[in-house]
Amino acid sequence: MHLLDIAVIVVYLTAILSLGFVFGRNQSRSEFFLAGGSMSWLAVGLSVMATLFSSNSFVFYPSAAFGDSLRIGLSLLAFTLMTPVVVWVFIPVYARLEVETAYEYLEMRFHVSVRTLAAGLFVLLRIGWMASATYAASLVVASVAGISQTVVIIGLGAVSIGYTMLGGLRAVMWTDVIQFFVFATTILASLGLILIQHESSVGEIVRTYFDGREGLVVDFELSMTLQYGSWAILIGVFLEGLSAFGVDQVAVQRYLSARSERTSQIGAVLNLIGMWIVLPGLLMIGVGLYSYFSQNPNELGDGSLTEILTHDSKIADKAMPEFVRLHFPPGLAGLFLAALMAAIMSSIDSGIHSVTTALVVDFRDRLCPQLRPKENASELWSIRLIVLAIGILSVSLACFVGPLGNVFDIGKKLTAAFGGPLLAIFVLALFSRRATWLGVLLSVLISTVLTLVLMYTQDWFSVWYWPIGFGSALLLGYVLSYFQPVVETEFTYLQIIRRNT
Repeated sequence: MHLLDIAVIVVYLTAILSLGFVFGRNQSRSEFFLAGGSMSWLAVGLSVMATLFSSNSFVFYPSAAFGDSLRIGLSLLAFTLMTPVVVWVFIPVYARLEVETAYEYLEMRFHVSVRTLAAGLFVLLRIGWMASATYAASLVVASVAGISQTVVIIGLGAVSIGYTMLGGLRAVMWTDVIQFFVFATTILASLGLILIQHESSVGEIVRTYFDGREGLVVDFELSMTLQYGSWAILIGVFLEGLSAFGVDQVAVQRYLSARSERTSQIGAVLNLIGMWIVLPGLLMIGVGLYSYFSQNPNELGDGSLTEILTHDSKIADKAMPEFVRLHFPPGLAGLFLAALMAAIMSSIDSGIHSVTTALVVDFRDRLCPQLRPKENASELWSIRLIVLAIGILSVSLACFVGPLGNVFDIGKKLTAAFGGPLLAIFVLALFSRRATWLGVLLSVLISTVLTLVLMYTQDWFSVWYWPIGFGSALLLGYVLSYFQPVVETEFTYLQIIRRNT
């Protein structure tokens, strides 16, 4: 790396870490977990965007467009359909019940066992997600910077854990906002440089990309094995988005930190707008890289680009870092690396913070309240120790997820088995008066195991495991509830909304 690149990275990391010290003053439990309920719609929306649409997205959207197709772009339609459900169903429920975690609601509706099961699924989901997200972007950072991937993971993990321990949710959210602008700016700069290096018009780049290839935008073939099939993307990504933005504590914690219910709803809409800016940019990077390496395949390997793609299943993941390494000028390469570091850290900080919240609120405080320190200072130190432990675990796991496949498959496989059943619990809780706690509990356990077994015995496209996990839990939960008497409740969606209107 050039000295200018190193300077850009050092300045960026120093600025991010300093936020932890700034916001670490006068901390309390409420401030650490929910930022005192004072965050604006800008911070809520961009923090959700940067957190749940960062590391994996920064790598696998260009990779998908480069190696297979643009069909992954249908994710935008799925996210667009998902957002109104989050805005008008989930956010009003959390805001009006005034909970600290999403899973507190499940005890109100069902039983403490369902609450702890859901919180446990979330913890497993997010730790797996953090590991895969950290691995994905660190692969590119290591390739471009020419240093060990393990060093990248541990180094950025340490910085993320540091400012999260010090500054709590406020530090996490404002660093996420900064990180969003860093990688959004980098996407635009990368597109411009690809156009300059290609020395062709946009029309010529697009023609080269589509030349001799069919089904690149949509393919509605009913197939479980088709990579990026349109049905899989529309159904699977819709459910994945609904789970991530509707019932996942990472997003819920940001909604709860907002000044009001309306602020949270505006933030959720801003998140969607951010997606419509960032995702097309990432896909266009993939298109530009494909066209460039079609003309310069020797920079990736021997033979034509088609032959290289056939013989190396992971070459699509390597296209962007190789282009950056060879063609980005000093300073811009540092900005690119800073953007990837931002993507990694926004995944780690939010993950470990929200997992810590679930462990403290849903497990320690609920099941072992005698362990909660009485003094604020002792409480903060106990919470920070949990942050440290979760951070070390997640960073350690990130060093070992590579053998699971390409970065897209890794991200989906490590979340689908837990995220689908978790979403089903909330749907049954909100919209079925017939659902009972035992039926829901058993259905989630069965569907999680079933999804995991299918995941490692069937060679299906990874996104299909979302509807499998969700659908099986939903169906089993409703059917098994008939074997237990119905208990009257005041916590279905309509009851909550009517009571608080």
